[in-house]
Amino acid sequence: MPIENIPEIYFNENQEVPDLFVYNLKMTNDVVKSKVNLSMHMFSFLQVGKKQVHFSGTSVAVNKDQSLLLKKGNCLWTELLDTEAIYFCTCFFFSEKKLKEFLKKYTKNDKANTVEIPYLIIRNDAYISSYLNSLSTMGRESKIFVENLLSVKFEELMLYLLQKYGEQFESYLYSLINEEPSSLRKIVESNISSNLKLEEIAFLCNMSLSTFKRHFIKEYDMSPGKWLQDKRLQNAKKILEQGKLKPSEIFLDFGYNNLSNFSIAFKNKFGFSPNQAFK
Repeated sequence: MPIENIPEIYFNENQEVPDLFVYNLKMTNDVVKSKVNLSMHMFSFLQVGKKQVHFSGTSVAVNKDQSLLLKKGNCLWTELLDTEAIYFCTCFFFSEKKLKEFLKKYTKNDKANTVEIPYLIIRNDAYISSYLNSLSTMGRESKIFVENLLSVKFEELMLYLLQKYGEQFESYLYSLINEEPSSLRKIVESNISSNLKLEEIAFLCNMSLSTFKRHFIKEYDMSPGKWLQDKRLQNAKKILEQGKLKPSEIFLDFGYNNLSNFSIAFKNKFGFSPNQAFK
């Protein structure tokens, strides 16, 4: 699957990407684990449908009652239609330059940041609904007018969320300009319990699959496929032994396409079937 460079794909080839940009995304087909290189921080105001995003060390899922503020970088997007067979999301992209200008103007927090999570969930409310309506009318105006108004609308939104969420939102904003990269080991071990494929984990590490395998073997002295399978089967065994979830309810979560393959791998690893592990 090709990598989508967002928001660049929404512009003409020679068109310069502005510091602030709004795009209304409408779809009539589900998109599952699309590889995205997000070059700007982004508000994702989900209005119809469901969205899940996998990052290097975590994932998040929201519905139309929630919106997301996403940190720029590589991620995997899953966007699912609603019962109305449509997906609709208003995307508001902003550059690091605009973020730093806002922080300098309205906050005094210059201490080292400790927040590492790459997203913030925003609860949709009457203000957000009214705000999105105001954004929807802007495309009809002149380019200069829209650019100037977007600057005002960006500050308006940020100030509202700063007032609503306080220190939590301020700390998150500072985390967006923390460029400390995640290590391969950290990313791999945070995805043991996910159902991501090796290629997808490599993408989250900003590596090709071959480069990822080479670095993995150097780090763990074992192939990534075997290492992940062993770790995931061990986790599956622990869950089954708790007696709350059946094999048929967990095999997808551990990267297996069907229960039969999961059962064969499980028995080869432990010498007994997953049904026998379930208490």
